[in-house]
Amino acid sequence: MTMEAGEIERLIKEGLPDAEVLIEDLRGDGNHYAAKVVSASFAGKSRVQQHQMVYTALRGRMGGELHALALQTSAPEDT
Repeated sequence: MTMEAGEIERLIKEGLPDAEVLIEDLRGDGNHYAAKVVSASFAGKSRVQQHQMVYTALRGRMGGELHALALQTSAPEDT
């Protein structure tokens, strides 16, 4: 079972409406992605908290439909 890059982006933007999201399929197999997510809601949060917010937005699909996701997160002022 795989996920499309557009679905990952849609879920993240639904969970973090102000987010700028860039998704890259690392192997072209629909299983290994990298995501860069910039959101004002990350301000003042640790990197772990930021990643948890993205995983929450993905609604439990990590480890199932979505096999691997390399995350890079930041608040706009940190970019």
